[in-house]
Amino acid sequence: MTRIEQVLYTAKTHTTGGRDGNARSSDGRLDIKLSPPGGNGQGTNPEQLFAAGWSACFIGALGHAARAMKVQLPADLAVDAEVDLGTAGSAYLLQARLNVSLPGLERDVGQALIDAAHQTCPYSKLTRGNIHVELALAA
Repeated sequence: MTRIEQVLYTAKTHTTGGRDGNARSSDGRLDIKLSPPGGNGQGTNPEQLFAAGWSACFIGALGHAARAMKVQLPADLAVDAEVDLGTAGSAYLLQARLNVSLPGLERDVGQALIDAAHQTCPYSKLTRGNIHVELALAA
């Protein structure tokens, strides 16, 4: 296992009540109500938070890959993340799909950027070999 040599940032949250609770960051910038997925309650759920975090990080990794490949990313690039919570037997599992929109880029260039970003994005590294992940370049 690779260990971090230099910590760049530490996110700190305090959560109470689980999926029917609240989460607040130590700096107060995040203060949210949590609710179960698919429920009628107000608030978000961990799967939505994970999808938002991963897609934001993946866009950063696309930027890193584009700079290395000397490619200009389109201003309207987007990542639509879908995170499924499900079961297999009695176990709860996640699986995910990242649908990447890179309008105006050639498909082979777009796919190369996605492949490179998936190798460097910390969220992608976190999930690699742990959950089923599908990456797609939007048409």
